[in-house]
Amino acid sequence: MQVGTRLGVVDLHFTATNVRATLILEREMEREDLVKLIEQIDEDLVLSADIPRDDLLVSVYVGKDAGFFNDETLAEETDFLDDEDDEEDDEFIEG
Repeated sequence: MQVGTRLGVVDLHFTATNVRATLILEREMEREDLVKLIEQIDEDLVLSADIPRDDLLVSVYVGKDAGFFNDETLAEETDFLDDEDDEEDDEFIEG
């Protein structure tokens, strides 16, 4: 977060020797600001976990939020798509 605006999300995966991070930003950032953000993630999240590591490996992507899905929303989407497919099939058969 930066001044009440979400910058993106980070997923951390701790292995025996390294920490791997996937950072997805919602907007472009200057390289200097990106380095500062990664340093902050390292200090606030990685080092605070108190797990020894040899390296922090970060993959950074820029994209937009396309939605949040769980079992309930996926079931609703599947039902909706099935209903649309049925209507299209009826039109094709009748036509």
